[in-house]
Amino acid sequence: MDLATLKTFKPTEFEDAADGYRATGDMASAAKDTIDNVICSGIRNQLKGEAADAALRELEEVSKNFHYVQTECGLISTALNGFAFDMAVAKRKLDAAIADAQANHCTVNANGSVNYPAGRKPGAEKDADGGTVTGSAGGSATSDALERQAVNIHPNPYYGAALEYANRIADAVQAATEADAKWAPKLRALKADDDLVVSGRDWSDAQSDMHGVRDAGKGYMDSLPELPKSGSPADNAAWWKELSPEEQAAWVSLHPDVVGALDGVPSTIRDEANRIVFNEKRGQLQMELDSIPKAPANEWTWITAGMYPSKVHTDEWMEWHNKYGDRYEQLDKSLKGMQSIQDRFDRTGVQGLPEAYLLGFNAEGNGRAIVANGNPDTADHQAVYVPGTTSNLGSIGENIGRMENMWRVATDEADGKSVSTITWLGYDAPQDIVKDSPFSHYADDGAPAYNRFMDGLEASHSGEADPHRTAIGHSYGTTLIGSAARQGDLNADDVILAGSPGVQVPKAEDLDLPKGHVWNLEAEGDVVPDVGRFGHGGTDWDGPWTIPSDERFGANQMATGKIEGHSDYWKMDTNNTSLLNQGLVVAGHGDEAQLEQRRPAYERTR
Repeated sequence: MDLATLKTFKPTEFEDAADGYRATGDMASAAKDTIDNVICSGIRNQLKGEAADAALRELEEVSKNFHYVQTECGLISTALNGFAFDMAVAKRKLDAAIADAQANHCTVNANGSVNYPAGRKPGAEKDADGGTVTGSAGGSATSDALERQAVNIHPNPYYGAALEYANRIADAVQAATEADAKWAPKLRALKADDDLVVSGRDWSDAQSDMHGVRDAGKGYMDSLPELPKSGSPADNAAWWKELSPEEQAAWVSLHPDVVGALDGVPSTIRDEANRIVFNEKRGQLQMELDSIPKAPANEWTWITAGMYPSKVHTDEWMEWHNKYGDRYEQLDKSLKGMQSIQDRFDRTGVQGLPEAYLLGFNAEGNGRAIVANGNPDTADHQAVYVPGTTSNLGSIGENIGRMENMWRVATDEADGKSVSTITWLGYDAPQDIVKDSPFSHYADDGAPAYNRFMDGLEASHSGEADPHRTAIGHSYGTTLIGSAARQGDLNADDVILAGSPGVQVPKAEDLDLPKGHVWNLEAEGDVVPDVGRFGHGGTDWDGPWTIPSDERFGANQMATGKIEGHSDYWKMDTNNTSLLNQGLVVAGHGDEAQLEQRRPAYERTR
């Protein structure tokens, strides 16, 4: 880039273009939401048949296209703002150097050289002639020393100042040239394939684009308001509200993983950010899975060991398994979980099911996901469910389904008020019933995140009245809720515990709730509570290893009806008294829940 171009450069023109792309992205987002939550929802709720299914498939593809447009426009907008920022910095340096030169009787030429007038140093008998100097960008300790020596020797006092101006001009032009060279390929890369299908490769490329723009835009991002150091949900909410639309868009485009995980930020924004992370990670993992060779078809063979034949894996299959097996299994599990989340997105409108919000997502390790039915920021009643042992991203579908059922029943009992039910897999749950679940550290490690999430729901709520909030735990998830209450102030109005092996405290009153607002469920034949009490029960002078099913704990013991075992507390069944009772509590009508007298433990587990 030359001096003339930089002198006439107008950052506002690129900022205006960035605003245009951001507006286009907003329109794409609105179109996507209309397709997902109005058109597709209406079709699912009212139409059946092959034609309806075909229309849904086409509309879902159009929705993906709009989401991709939204994501890429966000990156383009941020890239343009980043380029304008870098160029504005260079232009300010240039303008300041030119202004200083003119104020000191110097003239800047078109090629960046500087003319200086005749002048004399103190003590000189006559003026030294004027001249022209050409600056150099950068410089080193050696070149700077040589320049200082030349300035000291030169008889004209304007010479040193002119050389400084010329160097500053050269530095500014170089900074602009570097900005242009840095941003040009990033912007050229923000171009989709010339087809109408948004593939996994496209989303993987979008992730690469994001990293490229993020690296190039470090200076721009550093100029934006920083995240609150405390990280409290209330601080996060205040920080987000203070950002301009441009700054909010930059954060979502370049750091969707950060924004999506910030408790206190509006649910619509977290959902937008997490869906970017979700689609990019899904595309990346699918491409990796597709790159793994298929397992050999001849998995098994027979050998004779002694007098008896034995069925064993073939050498070819074992070679594949040792090289790819573990990673293939992990990828397959993660992608199945992501499909379950996508399936929930696609069920919006089915039997009145509201839009889904992805409030947290991470595919690393066992994976994490937080999925809401309905917008919790506007809901009158919120319920946050914590699943237990063996829960992971791959099995998230069952837990999402439980809260769909919970939403339907609670909505029926809510007297026309709005309900949001949330599946919160925001912790590393124990994966093995024998080896992991007896230990409390999974609950203790995850409890602070649960407390932050609950506080975040309060900070981001936009309704006129405070919502009624219920914490729901199943199995080991109840232990986490107990740990959350023990470690901090559990931000809930009611707590429901189902199949609880213990909550680390011996009394319902220790869960930070008023008397009468802790509810317990134990179905016929559920052995987990009494087996688990020796690891997670609370202890005090009244008795050791107390669990919520014990009368001395002080919980409301709700009837479970005809369900049996450990896993059917949320089964959609007309005979499921457990689900109805939970719905009443979530809807603020716990006084109407059916209670029952607890029997001794030896009778409950026969």
